[in-house]
Amino acid sequence: MRTVKGPTDHVVVVGAGLSGLAAALHLLGAGRQVTVVERAALPGGRAGRIESRGYHLDTGPTVLTMPDLIDEAFAAVGERLTDRMELRALHPAYRARFADGSELDVHTDAEAMTAEVERFAGPRAADGYRRLRRWLQQLYDVQRHRFIDTNFDSPLQLMHPDLARLAALGGFGRLDDRIGRFLPDARLRRVFSFQALYAGVPPARALAAYAVIAYMDTVAGVYFPRGGMYALPRAMADAAADAGAAFRYGHPVTRLERTGERITAVVTAQDRIPCDAVVLTPDLPVVHRLLGRRPRRPVRLRHAPSAVILHAGTDRTWPRLAHHTLSFGAAWERTFEELTRTGRLMSDPSLLLTRPTASDPQLAPPGRHLHYILAPCPNTETGPGAGEWRDLAPRYRDSLLAVLERRGLTGIGAAIEEYRMVTPADWTAQGLAAGTPFSAAHTFAQTGPFRPRNLVRGTANAVLAGCGTTPGVGVPTVLISGKLAAARITGLRPPRSTAGSSRPATRGIPA
Repeated sequence: MRTVKGPTDHVVVVGAGLSGLAAALHLLGAGRQVTVVERAALPGGRAGRIESRGYHLDTGPTVLTMPDLIDEAFAAVGERLTDRMELRALHPAYRARFADGSELDVHTDAEAMTAEVERFAGPRAADGYRRLRRWLQQLYDVQRHRFIDTNFDSPLQLMHPDLARLAALGGFGRLDDRIGRFLPDARLRRVFSFQALYAGVPPARALAAYAVIAYMDTVAGVYFPRGGMYALPRAMADAAADAGAAFRYGHPVTRLERTGERITAVVTAQDRIPCDAVVLTPDLPVVHRLLGRRPRRPVRLRHAPSAVILHAGTDRTWPRLAHHTLSFGAAWERTFEELTRTGRLMSDPSLLLTRPTASDPQLAPPGRHLHYILAPCPNTETGPGAGEWRDLAPRYRDSLLAVLERRGLTGIGAAIEEYRMVTPADWTAQGLAAGTPFSAAHTFAQTGPFRPRNLVRGTANAVLAGCGTTPGVGVPTVLISGKLAAARITGLRPPRSTAGSSRPATRGIPA
C-alpha cells in the first residue's frame, strides 16, 4: 500500500462530515495530532441538523446500516459505540407499498422475512428469498475486504482468487436479471434492487455485484439513533475531541499553502494552520480548486442522479407509514430512464418516506410529527439546471404533495406546519458537482481502482476521503473512506471490519 511520505505528525482534516470524523478518529488512534476545520458551525457535513420551531430536521442520510463500522471508528480511540449512542433496530426495516395497493414489510430477520414473502407472493417466492439471502451473504463476504475495504494502488490488485469467486457468483451479470433468478415477482425484485439508484445506475444496467447494498439494507439490518441521525456525527466529534482533536468550526478553507509537492499549511478565513499532512473531504470540485489542478481522466466523470427532499413537520401522521416506507409507482423502468437518460422529473414517482418521530417522538414538539420525503430526480447535468430549480421548486412541491394525497396520506398539505425543501439548486450552492449529494455514479469505470483515488498525484501529503473517492457513496462506505485515508497517512493496515458477521459488535434496541 502506497502511503504519504515524510513527516505526518500533525494532520489537518478539512471537513467534519462522517468521512472526516472517521479519519480523525483513526488518526488519533495511531498517535497523530489532529486538527479538524469545518466551514459550518457544527459537525456533520451533509449529515447536518436544522432546528426550527421545535422540529429537529436531519439534513442528510436517514438510513443507517452496518453499525459495526461506526463501532470500529470509536474503537480506534478506545471507546465503544454504546458509550456514546443508543441505536434502535428497526422492525420492519422498510415497509414497501406498491401501485397495485399491496404492501410488504421488509424484515432483516430471516424467518420473519421468509414468512412475509410467503404471505405476499407464495411458497415458491419464499424459497427464492431463502436462496437470495444466501447469495447476498456470499456476495458480501467475497467483496467486503478485497473490493470495498481496501486501498487500491493499481487495477492489478483485482487479480485475486476473490475476483474469480465474484464472477462465479454472477457478480458481473446484471443486477435486475440476477435478482429475477431468485424472485420472479416484479414487486419483490424492486425491494432488492432499488438500492442501485444510490449507485447511479438503473438495476437493468447495474452490475449484480451492487446487490451488496441490498445486503446491507435487508440482511445486516437498519438502525436509528436516539436523537436522530445527527446523533452520529455529534458523537463521533465528541469522541475525537475527548481523544485530543482540535476542532475549528466556522472556518471555511480558502487555500492550501505548499512548497513543491507538499502542503505546508491550511489557510482558513480566520487562521493559518501548519500541517504535515492533510485529509480533504469536500466534494471533488472543491478539492480540485484547493489543489489547483484537476486530475486527467480518459472519460469525464459521470454523476449519479440527485434528489429533492421535503421536510414536513405536521400536526398528524398516517398509521400505515413505518419508520421507512418505500412508495413505488407503477412505471419502474420508465422512472430510471427519466432519472438517468432523458433528464425528466419522474412522471410516476417512487419515493422514500421516513418518519423519524416513529422511533423518537422528541424530534418534534409534543403531538407533532416529522416526515422526510425523498424524491429522486435528474442531476443538473442531465435535467433542469440549478437556476431552473428556483422557479420549479414550488410547483414540484405541490406535485409531490398531490401524489402523496393519492397514495393515502390524506390531508398532508393542510397538516404541514413547518417545511423545508432541498433541491439540486441547494446541493449546487453547497459546492456539490452536478447538484447531487450522491457524487460520481458507480459505473464499472468509476468503481474500485477506477474511481478517483484517495492519493493525489503531484501532491505528496494530501489524501482524499468522502463519497467522491474510494470506496464510494453511502454511510458505510464513507466511514470506510475515512479509515482508508488515515491508513494512507499512518502506514498502518486498517483493521478489518467484522460488519456482517454473525456476532455484531453493536447492541440494537428494538423499535
